[in-house]
Amino acid sequence: MDSAEKILVLQTSFLGDVVLTTPLLSALKRRFPSARLSVLCTPQAKPLLEGNPDIHEILTDDKKGDGRGWLGIWRKAKELRQKGFTMALSPHKSFRSGLLLFLARIPRRVGFRKSAGWFFYHHRVQRDPSRHDAERMLSLLQPFVSEHGRDRGELQVFADAGAEETVERLFRSLGISGNGVTFGINPGSVWATKRWTAEGYAELMVRLNERYRCEILLFGGPEDVKVVERIQRLSGQLGISLAGKIALRELVSAIGRCDLFITNDSAPMHIAVARGIPVVAIFCATTRALGFYPYSSRAVVVEKDLPCRPCSSHGGRRCPLGTEDCMRLIRSDDILRAVERLVEPKEERRSPVSDSRLPEVITL
Repeated sequence: MDSAEKILVLQTSFLGDVVLTTPLLSALKRRFPSARLSVLCTPQAKPLLEGNPDIHEILTDDKKGDGRGWLGIWRKAKELRQKGFTMALSPHKSFRSGLLLFLARIPRRVGFRKSAGWFFYHHRVQRDPSRHDAERMLSLLQPFVSEHGRDRGELQVFADAGAEETVERLFRSLGISGNGVTFGINPGSVWATKRWTAEGYAELMVRLNERYRCEILLFGGPEDVKVVERIQRLSGQLGISLAGKIALRELVSAIGRCDLFITNDSAPMHIAVARGIPVVAIFCATTRALGFYPYSSRAVVVEKDLPCRPCSSHGGRRCPLGTEDCMRLIRSDDILRAVERLVEPKEERRSPVSDSRLPEVITL
């Protein structure tokens, strides 16, 4: 019976992957409306799940801290065992994830057939490489739901009242009015070959300002402060930097105040989609075929068609060929063309995700 089910979803991967897991959480809630749903994620990702009405409990696994090593796995497994979960689904494909659920003695465990720890699962689902990753995660429902492929859902991330108030105060202190068109720009990425050039972003900002007389917000973490400062210098000090000034909770709120979000392939791209914001996504080293493109029809992906792409599943620390063509050959003209296709008044915004979930693509 649903009321007796205690379901755990294990997703301890990157921040963007956690956002892409939210359609699965909604689908589980619909399929098991009386069940208690818990999610195990990293401490860093927890703010992305807070306020989600589908979740009863958020648990954390600090894999690089007290959860590290065999002893850490054993401790976490014991904690999970005491929770009495009846079922677990693991979108995360690591050996550690499978082992953790096995040691927790959860009686029904669902994972992907080609996971590193596939043998720890009772139900092993084929992960279709041709589908978006959000839909691949939804396929974990296959053992319980017929025609699961039709259930696509949408990404969800919620901003809490405290974060909204913090961002409101910060915006006032920085002189951000929000009265006109507001563009968000996210020039950073963990992976260097996912980053479009600082020169390109600076030129784009000049042209956006000339055409739209807009407010431009520059996003990023502490590690992005230098590149944001460089972009501002190159653009003649355009834009207002939020880099290093807000935590993840406030990032969710701040992105939600933009009329359009221009970004590299990164977690903030998925957050913007989840907040219902139109997205221009600049794909350098990575490709849409990997399944991590913006899950929205109100998005445009700009990319250069090159035989060397993708150079890896995440992008690399440096260009293997030393050319950086996937970054250099994308021009500000190309991004401006994408912006023109998406800009619209706030009051005319449509649903954040249409039936197709497919972005428009500008391939150069």
